[in-house]
Amino acid sequence: MPDFHYQSIFELGDDNTPYRQLAGADAVGSATFNGRRILTLEPDILTDLAAAAMRDVAHLLRPDHLAQLRVILDDPEASDNDRFVTWQLLKNANIAAGMVLPGCQDTGTAIVYGWKGQHVWTDGRDGEALSKGVFRSYVGGNLRYSQVAPVDMFSETNTGTNLPAEISLYADGDDDYRFLFVAKGGGSANKSFLFQATPSILSPDKLLPFLDERIRTLGTQACPPYHLAIVIGGSSAEMTMKTIKLASCHYLDGLPETGNDLGRAYRDRQMEQAIHALTRETGIGAQFGGKYFCHDVRVIRLPRHGGSLPIGLGVSCSADRQAKAKITADGVFLEQLETDPARFLPDVEPATLGGDVVEIDLNQPMDQTRNRLSQYPVRTRLSLSGTLIVARDAAHARLRRLLDEGGALPGYFRDHPIYYAGPAKTPDGYASGSFGPTTAGRMDPFMDRFMAEGGGLITLAKGNRSPAVREACRKHGGFYLGSIGGPAAVLAEECIKKVELVDFEDLGMEAVWRIEVEDFPAFIVIDDKGNDFFADL
Repeated sequence: MPDFHYQSIFELGDDNTPYRQLAGADAVGSATFNGRRILTLEPDILTDLAAAAMRDVAHLLRPDHLAQLRVILDDPEASDNDRFVTWQLLKNANIAAGMVLPGCQDTGTAIVYGWKGQHVWTDGRDGEALSKGVFRSYVGGNLRYSQVAPVDMFSETNTGTNLPAEISLYADGDDDYRFLFVAKGGGSANKSFLFQATPSILSPDKLLPFLDERIRTLGTQACPPYHLAIVIGGSSAEMTMKTIKLASCHYLDGLPETGNDLGRAYRDRQMEQAIHALTRETGIGAQFGGKYFCHDVRVIRLPRHGGSLPIGLGVSCSADRQAKAKITADGVFLEQLETDPARFLPDVEPATLGGDVVEIDLNQPMDQTRNRLSQYPVRTRLSLSGTLIVARDAAHARLRRLLDEGGALPGYFRDHPIYYAGPAKTPDGYASGSFGPTTAGRMDPFMDRFMAEGGGLITLAKGNRSPAVREACRKHGGFYLGSIGGPAAVLAEECIKKVELVDFEDLGMEAVWRIEVEDFPAFIVIDDKGNDFFADL
């Protein structure tokens, strides 16, 4: 009979995270039980911590992430697109750090992981206390309510608070309470994939080609440059995907670099370098052509059942939003994010970044605008000024229902380009809240029918689209313009001059809006001839 040896799968090593103190030791109570000191926490401590954490991650980024953006601007191999997009993302970080406009309009699902030591006592309603903090940050700030609740199988309503939060609490450790707070937007969350592969993939000549093909399917819909996470193995599909989430949030960076015969998880640094090199050859870096599809890659190898090989793939996007926290006998601590991102901005002339720009007046009749766009090739950078109509998933579904019932598309949907987006709340004194694009691909099933009815002939959003949209543009003379995914605060502060509600007010952030824009940056991605920048993806 073999001897028993306990192996923790995740050996994380020392925590070198920089923290700022939110409350001192006097905020943490204590008691004695069986001769042991017990930390006693009132619910307000958890509420205050969650509120501060979710506010910070909506506006601030880690210094390491910002330093990686600066590397792109200093890299002579970076493309014009790499550099232009990076400049916009760094500007966006500076605006968001003012703590008024969030860095991304999709302020995400609030996700909280907690690891509670055995000598930490609460009233047992930790999830409620943490949810109250999430509520406070979203209702009290200029964030967006993105959560919808099912009324029945086919009807939903916005909860109006961004609750419920996703909260996972574990018993682990002794006399501290550790946390990871995450704001995960729909773009990057939708780009998490599980592949139920077979063990035959585990060979040097098969694994890399398999991963290369799957990585390319990520496209640009989740706002690159990415932090890419790959997990090979897992005792269950659920474990694989949970590990993807933690790895993409950098929480598992301290894993050892070798495995052992007891099954501990480890980071494969050699594989990380090989995959990072592959990502630089895709040609779709920094959203519209370049080297920087990923900042970095994390490859985690897990134990598995002998007959299974789950493989997980996920990203953290350019809104790389997470923060660690801890409560100890010394007080309450939250990870120190970067409050002065300006130190990462180079002294360059913005006009030198990104190449030539074509100005497009959107207030011309639709046919004239399309004729102008038809003169330029795919990848042309544009500066848009004039009127856009904002409509996304729920509004598209209502308009399709209108057609099904024998109606016609509204004039606003035929007369103006359609911007796929959903705004965050507008701060006092501003024309707009953060207002970046959402993922175009979700609207693909609507496009051929809408274009045939004279609507949506020019659309604007982020990411690649399906061959069906490419064919619809060729057939109906339409265009898909790509917007930079990520700099939502820049668009609000510099480009969007007016926002008006047009239709479907009950849909909340998914209502139809009319916005007036100036110098709104975009690129021709699909043209009226069926040419598509992403055709070879």
